[in-house]
Amino acid sequence: MLNIVGIRFDKAGKVYNFSPAGIDVKLNDHVIVETVRGVEIGKVVLGPKEIDESENVAPLKDIIRIATDEDLQQYEKNKQDAKEAIPVCEEKILKHELDMKIIDLEYTFDRNKFIVYFTAEGRVDFRELVRDMASIFRTRIELRQIGVRDEAKCVGGLGSCGREVCCKKFLGEFQPVSIQMAKDQSLSLNPTKISGLCGRLMCCLNYECKVYEEKLKRIPRIGSIVVTGEGKGVVVRTETLKEEVSVKLKVEKDVEAVKTFHIKDIKFTKMVDKSFVVQEEDVDAKELAELEE
Repeated sequence: MLNIVGIRFDKAGKVYNFSPAGIDVKLNDHVIVETVRGVEIGKVVLGPKEIDESENVAPLKDIIRIATDEDLQQYEKNKQDAKEAIPVCEEKILKHELDMKIIDLEYTFDRNKFIVYFTAEGRVDFRELVRDMASIFRTRIELRQIGVRDEAKCVGGLGSCGREVCCKKFLGEFQPVSIQMAKDQSLSLNPTKISGLCGRLMCCLNYECKVYEEKLKRIPRIGSIVVTGEGKGVVVRTETLKEEVSVKLKVEKDVEAVKTFHIKDIKFTKMVDKSFVVQEEDVDAKELAELEE
């Protein structure tokens, strides 16, 4: 068994496991640790707890020490200095005529590395830019090209729900999102309605998809012939979460009516009448595919 604590370096960043190494750390403590990027300051958000060795994938590094008030002051100074460096970096990008956009800047805690996050349409030759910036900031410069989802996570903003976007507020890692999730939830396939600030499918489509998948296994599709307590009929509408279906019944010779039944009160026979199947919206398949990238 391994004794670990979970440490996060950003408000909604990924949680990484570290060994307390005999240090009495508690939840919400700020600690100094060694990472692949260098010495960093992070916050304890999980633990301490014991896990099986098989559950830990990456090598477990030790916590160096609990952060002091001076360390926290240094951390705030690093953030302020990085913020003030943005205009300088943008000026240098214009000077070198590079087609790139700065999204975020940060120093590692020990200031041995200055990391620049940027977006660009394609590959950028920034070797001259790095040399120029290194002479100004007197530290190692690292440029990292990020995607549109990571850009939204860095910048933040309000989603269509009116609340702060999930990736900025609490999502530690992005999960795969597909068009099929929107279809299962009977959502409009209009790209403007199912895409987020990043221009890709909204992360929240993933939140309820498992519930819909389970319920859809038990609900007959539109166009199915079912047997109800009032006779045979054709399913013309479904309510997935309520597990209800609306069935078109023949009540008299030339009289039909639509009635709603819970799925436990009907018996599925077969799919027969495809004229009742609702056609998908006329949307550009290529445009929808781009939302999943």
